[in-house]
Amino acid sequence: MQFASNHFDVIILGAGASGLMCALTAAQRGRRVLVLEKANKVGKKILMSGGGRCNFTNHFVEADNFISANPHFCKAALTRYTQWDFIGMVERYGIPYEERKHSQLFCLDSAKDILNMLLDECAQAGAEIRTHCCIDKISPLPERAHSDKHQPEDRRSRYQVALHQGQQPLKLECHSLVIATGALSIPSLGGSGLGYDIANQFGIALTERQAGLVPFMFSDAMKPLCERLSGLALEVEVSCNQRSFTENLLFTHRGISGPAILQISNYWNPGDEILIDLLPSLSATDWLLSAKQQQGKSLLRTVLAQKLSKGLVAELQTLWWPDSADQAVAGYSDKQLIAIAEKFHAWRLKPSATEGYRTAEVTRGGVDTAAISSKTMEVKSYAGLYFIGEVLDVTGHLGGFNFQWAWSSGYSAGLVC
Repeated sequence: MQFASNHFDVIILGAGASGLMCALTAAQRGRRVLVLEKANKVGKKILMSGGGRCNFTNHFVEADNFISANPHFCKAALTRYTQWDFIGMVERYGIPYEERKHSQLFCLDSAKDILNMLLDECAQAGAEIRTHCCIDKISPLPERAHSDKHQPEDRRSRYQVALHQGQQPLKLECHSLVIATGALSIPSLGGSGLGYDIANQFGIALTERQAGLVPFMFSDAMKPLCERLSGLALEVEVSCNQRSFTENLLFTHRGISGPAILQISNYWNPGDEILIDLLPSLSATDWLLSAKQQQGKSLLRTVLAQKLSKGLVAELQTLWWPDSADQAVAGYSDKQLIAIAEKFHAWRLKPSATEGYRTAEVTRGGVDTAAISSKTMEVKSYAGLYFIGEVLDVTGHLGGFNFQWAWSSGYSAGLVC
């Protein structure tokens, strides 16, 4: 399908959460906006998030919920467009939602409600969205073609986008170019390194990247243990590099997953140990010493099975007290029980790797925020070029924070692009 014109005020690469938010915001200002999406559908990550219910934000959003080489960078955007602003739009559309653990907000019905809301806002404002668009080349236009003073009233083209839609090659021009291409996580939903390639082209630095919010795998004896316990979930406190999270851990046939593990993966680096407290809500020492007095004839595994699954206790017995497995609790010295109790509060594990970008919910690292205006998301050295969303070196915790960053950064760019 041909375009009526090859010139747009704003071209946005990527029709995900940040791209759509930027599009509707810019179009509401009267800008002629085109969104180019390489996939066959828009908003794929929105639709799959939260088990299809979309954890679209959180009631409590702070800079401490985000990881970046510059921990202050996210503050301006998060203040400019808050969780309450997005909740207001959700409520205006009458979308039913619920609050879950840790103040996370989910759709009651379907993530489609959030995507349809964004698409409706784009349509009402006149933003155009095209799918099946593969970007071939981005070119800055000669300086004589545009003002170097970056005045809002000057809408001459600054960038040319060469692409093909299906078999049709196209060349489009724009005053403002917004990179909302996402990152490397979940390539099956459109994750790619295109945004990084564009940053490299313009000499913008990248911070080190790796999979985030991702399960761990093991190559040692933990691997068969996890396979045997696959499907078992329990609440733990997991720690690594001075950060801790208390949430569920899930054993899988590959290793360990669950909210606690996904959270701590953002702070783990290859070679690091993680520390797991299997009984975060009580003192195992006090409990076992008390059991020695009150349940002295019971086996230790029988006592432990009051708080933990029999399968897990059996595995830990093999690891930690195999030689006294059939001994009654009364037969253990206090020193032995204290030593075993300490293991339950400090199970040290060394993952061999994560499951990688294939299952990672986000990408840690990205476009170096030192090159970007925290207020507008514009590249400081290239007028009219913007980076928003996950492509930037801003990574949120699990719990709706990455979507809030998408809304906030997209809105901030949409106000000025």
